Amino acid sequence: MAHVKLHIPGPVEVSAKTFQAMTQPMIGHRGQGFKDLYGRIQPQLQTLLSTQQRVYLSTSSAWGVMEGALTNLCTKKVLNCMCGAFSDKWFDVAKKLGKDAEALQVPWGSPIRAEQIDARLATGQFDALTLIHNETSTGTMSPLDEIAALKKKYPDVMFIVDAVSSLTALPHRFDDLGIDILLAGTQKAFALPPGLAVFVASPAALAKAATIKTRGYYFDLLEFEKNALENMTPSTPAISLVYALESKLGDFFAEGLETRYARHTQTNQMLKDWATRQGFTLFPEAGFESKTLVCVNNGAKPGGRVIDVATFQKRIKDRGILIDGGYGKIKGTTFRISNMGDETPETIGALIEILDTAIAGL
Repeated sequence: MAHVKLHIPGPVEVSAKTFQAMTQPMIGHRGQGFKDLYGRIQPQLQTLLSTQQRVYLSTSSAWGVMEGALTNLCTKKVLNCMCGAFSDKWFDVAKKLGKDAEALQVPWGSPIRAEQIDARLATGQFDALTLIHNETSTGTMSPLDEIAALKKKYPDVMFIVDAVSSLTALPHRFDDLGIDILLAGTQKAFALPPGLAVFVASPAALAKAATIKTRGYYFDLLEFEKNALENMTPSTPAISLVYALESKLGDFFAEGLETRYARHTQTNQMLKDWATRQGFTLFPEAGFESKTLVCVNNGAKPGGRVIDVATFQKRIKDRGILIDGGYGKIKGTTFRISNMGDETPETIGALIEILDTAIAGL
């Protein structure tokens, strides 16, 4: 079957080199071979996240860690910052866990702002908040630095941040941010297959978890910390994906992190420029657009061109490329194109040629 290249917001395209890394012989997850593997990548993960804390590996989607963060860190009330389908879902997850949860809801396409959070936390009701840094459903990126600065004002509130679709595409300096959990799945900007999550916890988060007896086992922060001290994971890890992660981290540092970040900025701007040239507007509020995908307005908001997205998608797929036709309540009235992972100016340039051909006459 002919391969269709992925330019959806995730999973994204995985290189042959990365797949080849996954074919290494299987090893025991409690043996020295795995300890050596984890030990080799730990310093690189710490550099990537700019942290002195140990970086944990979870054989799960990011949602596992997102749920686990609430069971480990919330005993009083959680403030769920909601600006799109996935951040909205975190509120639903909190309620299904039996947590006292409150929604900080803004219109889809608008970012979460620090002053909005400040006003809620000032009530003293909360001991945790959740934030999705880069909301892929709307292509909106909230100002993490401004929001994280509130941690100094509210040290007892656990700041839990999903960087699923932004980590490795722009810098995340965990220790400087001062937040409590930073997590990502590896099927997006990491450009790995799905099934692995990477996350880091602050000393304050570990201390808070130690006070909660009903924090579970699979996502117990203290179990992750105890095992990471020995270069192990609490449960059987997806060893093949860890081999792939080692290969991909080698790629990151061979390229240089700053060069990688600049490449994502450049390729993202190319797609933004394409949308403007074709007469579209972007769905997110100006100044808060994602750097790893574009969410193109197609009638969800006034202004700009409107096309038949389903026909556009089909024409592109017939040329070997898959893009996304919008998500949730803005499906069809937006569409999304990813530039995250291994994409370069050359590959995005080739994509734009296909987009231009496919959109003709629509």
